Amino acid sequence: MDPRNELPRPDPRNETPLQRDDRNFLELLQELRVIQMGVQILFAFLLTLAFTARFPELDAVQRGTYITTLLLAVVAAILFTAPAALHRALFRRGAKRLIVDVSSRFAAYGLGVLALALAGAVMLVVDVVLGRTTGVVVAVSALLLAAAVWAGLPLALRRGLTGRDRTAGGGAGQSAGTGQSPGARQPPGTRQTPGTRQAQKW
Repeated sequence: MDPRNELPRPDPRNETPLQRDDRNFLELLQELRVIQMGVQILFAFLLTLAFTARFPELDAVQRGTYITTLLLAVVAAILFTAPAALHRALFRRGAKRLIVDVSSRFAAYGLGVLALALAGAVMLVVDVVLGRTTGVVVAVSALLLAAAVWAGLPLALRRGLTGRDRTAGGGAGQSAGTGQSPGARQPPGTRQTPGTRQAQKW
């Protein structure tokens, strides 16, 4: 079905485009506040880890894992705080729609980097406690779980909603073209005469 022929979806909120952009940006900021709490805890853990008594005992691979994970946490923190800086730079410039779109991309990229940072932190801890092989297995499992919950599940739900909207739009368009409701049927054995069709038009 051609998307251009679909009926416009009603807006139950009765919002103007500017009001919708403001609401979307506020919702995005609420999401980022939840995420930033986890980033701050991870970053604090990594910073204090370097000053523990067992840190000098780490081998080259474990130190490399630590540095990489620390840098990933820094990048994630920068991406998650970028929307605030972007909003401040474009304040009162009439660019709220642009701010929402770019900030949403920053949040998506930040989630990807955060998943790598979490996997690195898990790998480092499990490597020290149980061994390198177990650490790699657990880290890969954590990364796959994050990908499934943060990306796979939302995409699946989004496709389901899109398919449902297309089905509803197709049914509404067919009903509008025939002048009948989707469930209306002609009685069996009934034939429409030209006069009957003309009467139905009116």
